[in-house]
Amino acid sequence: MPVSPIQAHTLKHRSWVAFLVIPPVVFMSLFVVYPILSAFAYAFYEWRGLARGEFVGLANFKEVLFGPTMAPVVWNAFLHNVYALIALMIIQNGGGFLLAWLLYKEPFGYRFHRLAVFVPVVLSTIIVGFLWKLFLNPNFGLVNQALNSVGLDALAKPWLGDSSTALGALILANAWHFIGFPTLVYLAGMQRIPSEIIEAARLDGTNEWQLLKNIVWPLVAPSTTILFTLLFIGAFNWFEIPYVMAGLDGSPFGSTDVLGLVFYRTAFGNQSASIQNFGQGSALATMIFLFIVVFASALTLWLRRREIQF
Repeated sequence: MPVSPIQAHTLKHRSWVAFLVIPPVVFMSLFVVYPILSAFAYAFYEWRGLARGEFVGLANFKEVLFGPTMAPVVWNAFLHNVYALIALMIIQNGGGFLLAWLLYKEPFGYRFHRLAVFVPVVLSTIIVGFLWKLFLNPNFGLVNQALNSVGLDALAKPWLGDSSTALGALILANAWHFIGFPTLVYLAGMQRIPSEIIEAARLDGTNEWQLLKNIVWPLVAPSTTILFTLLFIGAFNWFEIPYVMAGLDGSPFGSTDVLGLVFYRTAFGNQSASIQNFGQGSALATMIFLFIVVFASALTLWLRRREIQF
């Protein structure tokens, strides 16, 4: 039976869609879905190295959350992730919003500034980590040299070797690396605001702070939803910069430890503690994943309602 032109076109369209959809679905299944399900299954077994032992139920989860050895390390790392989230919310997203507002007003050379503020984002995180590790070196680092040159020698210190400043240094490096992303996202949101609204507000005598707080901030709510959700996910997946700048042990004295480092050490071991426990590592990875999914979903829904209210 001959195929009509419409049927031939439909068949061709379906074949083209399948050609585009099937490869990424297979890729995601192999490298995302399968590892997640595997980690969830591995968490219920005892492991001897990479050899799976007997089924232990929730024992690995119990040890990670309440065990005398694992629990203090995990909760300490969790608090550091929370600190990083709060600090990056203020510095990275807040700073990006203010930079976007400055670029929105098109100052002299604003086209160059748009490019310059985004350049660090495209750099490798490993390169950024090593770069800032050099900047913060206590002997020849750029930060201490700058302080010494302006007579602030008392403020110079081993930034990554001091427990009181190490985590803050990592947060600063991360904010410098990614602040260009929220800047351009907020800038795109601001450029969608009709210029008549801004002009009318200024004619009514609205000052700069009132304009930002009462008009611009509510109208860029969709950008805020995207950025806050991505930052939440990134803060609890934080690994590369702490690993490069502070090492796998979260030095000094665990002051830079985060959940990603704890998971890696637990599952695969490290130089100072070669003992690995794949079951507890899988349990921790599963809990991190579930925590991110639940709270990121709740955050997104709450921010979406905020968009509707505005």
